[in-house]
Amino acid sequence: MKTTEILFAVALAGSTSVLADGHKQALHDALMSQPDEVQARYDARNPGKTLDFFGVKPGMTVVEALPGGGWYSKILLSYIGDDGALIGADYAADMYPKFGFFDDEFLKAKQTWVTDWTSEAREWETGSEAAISAFAFGSLPESMEGSADAVLFIRALHNLARFESDGGYLSQALKDAHAVLEPGGIVGVVQHQIAEDAPDEWAEGDRGYLKESFVIERMEEAGFELVAQSDINNNPQDQPGENDVVWRLPPTLATSRDNPELAEKMQAVGESNRMTLLFRKP
Repeated sequence: MKTTEILFAVALAGSTSVLADGHKQALHDALMSQPDEVQARYDARNPGKTLDFFGVKPGMTVVEALPGGGWYSKILLSYIGDDGALIGADYAADMYPKFGFFDDEFLKAKQTWVTDWTSEAREWETGSEAAISAFAFGSLPESMEGSADAVLFIRALHNLARFESDGGYLSQALKDAHAVLEPGGIVGVVQHQIAEDAPDEWAEGDRGYLKESFVIERMEEAGFELVAQSDINNNPQDQPGENDVVWRLPPTLATSRDNPELAEKMQAVGESNRMTLLFRKP
């Protein structure tokens, strides 16, 4: 048994689990099927305990916001199995130019992201035949409404909040999340978290951080009810200062790429402090 396998088994056994034993085994198998470089981040990202806390189970239809290169998607595809479905949800294409640093080629590719990502994700399936599809926030197909059991916003809310005043992107994403879920469906949130007493301007999303109270308020305004909170992904070592951004930390190390001494300090801090919240659509 590999070290990561032992650590995962011990961690899950010591957590408050909502999964049945058979589902725990399926989750364990999905996690252990990932390559070593993915498993190396398990201590920081806690995907097993996080998915357990959210109550994600095999056979579910799961919407994953901002799936990117598939770090969580590949785990989910293995876990939800042949009877499950994975739906990727990207930011609206017209939000990307607002970042100010994406080139024309990248922006053009976003116009075909739905079909491109779906094709790429099908190549990630290894032994699973889960259904795969996608949409962009603001363009939810009517056929997907009421079809999902779970929506996951894993480190995906800060940019939506950042551009909320310039396009209503957070409001639209939460509206789509509510629409795509069946009644009783859940929303799982993992988000870089800043202290409640920090100035509001530090927590508007452009630094990557949000306040827990802000997330809860916006989710409740969108029609969701808070079910539970967890410290699974807390990291008290992450104490950002006035000019700090979340991307100073691993794995990005954006502010220390040419400064080995600073990079070492950031590695010692670890990945960001993150809230973990579970909501339900009544």
